Amino acid sequence: MTPNAGSAQASPSQTLSRGIRALEILAEAQQPLTIAELAGAMGVHRSVAYRILRTLEDHSLLVRDDGGRVQPGPGLAVLARGVSRSLQTAALPELTQLANALTMSAFVAVWDHEDCVTLVTVDPRHTGATVVQHPGSRHPISAGAPGIAIQSAHSEQEWNAAAPGVPYRAEAAEARRRGYAASHDEVIAGVSSLAVPIRVPGGRPATLAVVYIRSSQNPEEVAAALTASAARIESQLG
Repeated sequence: MTPNAGSAQASPSQTLSRGIRALEILAEAQQPLTIAELAGAMGVHRSVAYRILRTLEDHSLLVRDDGGRVQPGPGLAVLARGVSRSLQTAALPELTQLANALTMSAFVAVWDHEDCVTLVTVDPRHTGATVVQHPGSRHPISAGAPGIAIQSAHSEQEWNAAAPGVPYRAEAAEARRRGYAASHDEVIAGVSSLAVPIRVPGGRPATLAVVYIRSSQNPEEVAAALTASAARIESQLG
């Protein structure tokens, strides 16, 4: 094998990278985008964006409306269904029970590099304002109760080995001691969160969390409900 051939094999695929970036942009957009808007966000010529669009469209990963604007397609839902399938299956009944009993948005988030990514979420029925935590939304693991809870599943030494360059928060040591993490005004202004870790056999820890604007409930009681739900989820995971 020549050096050039080895180098080519090791190089990432620019086309694949651009396709994934297009999906990320569309997932984060508040409304469908024109091809020109998508190309601008990707930093590529419109013709390049169009070729990528056609390929993704062939796999139903994105669709175009009657006006030609682009938005995520149903194929993404099929792919998302397979992400941490066992965790999603085990968590959904618990999330539903928590959301309705606590009248808070309940969700599971997973650790992805330097971020927490929401995997599945349930909002309470028949309530007024709730904090919507969309699946796929992400925030830095160094901010908010979900990230603190994930860190708290490790000792500081374990965390520094697993995630060099991401500081171990003092709040994680406190959450490790008391069993849950709390934050306010860190990820979304005016929003509070409570979270506990979920230990996933053979995988990175996840977190079970609730978010709310205001609540008259005792945080300790909410944390106890989260802890009980996390234990049931873990028992389902084996």
